[in-house]
Amino acid sequence: MNLHVINTGFFKLDGGAMFGVVPKSIWQKTNPPDENNLCSWAMRCLLIEADNKVILIDNGLGDKQDAKFFSHYYLYGEDSLLGSLNKEGFSADDVTDMFLTHLHFDHCGGGVKMNGGKPELTFKSAVYWSNEEHWKWTTQPNPRDKASFLKENILPMQELGQLKFITKKSESSPFHFMEIYYASGHTDKMMIPKIRYKNHTICFMADLLPSVGHIPLPYVMGYDTRPLITLQEKAEFLKEAADNQYVLFLEHDPIHECCTVKHTEKEFALIEHLV
Repeated sequence: MNLHVINTGFFKLDGGAMFGVVPKSIWQKTNPPDENNLCSWAMRCLLIEADNKVILIDNGLGDKQDAKFFSHYYLYGEDSLLGSLNKEGFSADDVTDMFLTHLHFDHCGGGVKMNGGKPELTFKSAVYWSNEEHWKWTTQPNPRDKASFLKENILPMQELGQLKFITKKSESSPFHFMEIYYASGHTDKMMIPKIRYKNHTICFMADLLPSVGHIPLPYVMGYDTRPLITLQEKAEFLKEAADNQYVLFLEHDPIHECCTVKHTEKEFALIEHLV
């Protein structure tokens, strides 16, 4: 098995929204904002080579929305989805499986592109993996979540016949080296893959733990639909991670790709950054 970090660029989000009830005087120490109170965030994906498969976990924001949409998120940096794949020796046609932790636009937007005004899938040979409960939540969104689920990112996967659902039975996964933790605080049935790699377990944390700045339990995003459930899920997952020395892969941390955590008298703390 080989793992490759796929950087798709940076964007900016409001610091208060990213840290919820935590005061700016505290969160700005780890994530300093600009003059507009915006903090920088990565859109970092993971490519897995194993069992004659090339599996990509999440795919960033994409580039098909209009200028008004992108003006809200201040994309910057030299990295892109296809450019980073090429740097690692891959093309879009090499990807056999597109694993989507959840369908917010900054996690799945790169999986669909426009060609002559018509949508087509970026990864034409890939199965696109979601789960039925999350798909229902996504395609029948409530008013609060609607802006995060863009139909042009989502519906073509099904319409073009490449969408498959993972069942939740026995933490099942399409891949023998992966288990899935389901988290429903951020959005319904977000999938956190736990990958067995050599003597380690690599956990792709998606929006359960966006950055090292979110390790303290109360640091829960304002974007989460059920923040108290996120609090419980973080406590459960970080306990397991500390007990078992998991390596936590951070999708949104602007600097650090991975980290490990340990128990403290109160809760959990960073052991080290793994870049």
